[in-house]
Amino acid sequence: MQTLSFGEIAGLISAKYAPEAVAPFQGSLVVGGEHLLEVASYLRDTPQLDFDYLISVTAVDYRSHFEVVYHLTSLQHSHSLVLRVRCPQNKPLVPSLVSLWRGAELQEREIFDLMGVGFAGHPNLKRIFLWDGFKGHPLRKDYSSGT
Repeated sequence: MQTLSFGEIAGLISAKYAPEAVAPFQGSLVVGGEHLLEVASYLRDTPQLDFDYLISVTAVDYRSHFEVVYHLTSLQHSHSLVLRVRCPQNKPLVPSLVSLWRGAELQEREIFDLMGVGFAGHPNLKRIFLWDGFKGHPLRKDYSSGT
């Protein structure tokens, strides 16, 4: 069992992918949306990395863009990683990671429901807390309840 530091993990990723595909940023990796599925597969399937557990998925509204944040860990190697994927406010869509980590299913639905970020390829992307006719996404900074 070998625990890798963030620098070592970032070095392995940087050696494999171009900077526009994935780049280190404040102790995390920022992944281009079009590369997310490929990079996530590499992180999960490479024995030295073995990120076999998705801890959480969340989203952040920065007004200028959304960021979907994934917390991953390797149970065997005891190292962790944060992935960030940025998407524009006008078309918030990223690939679903349900095919890699089944635990992403409900978390992606929650983000879709409350933030309005879509997940391409999700097997059942529909609201999970709010009803189908609900207008808007209440965790967005621009949300107004109309009251």
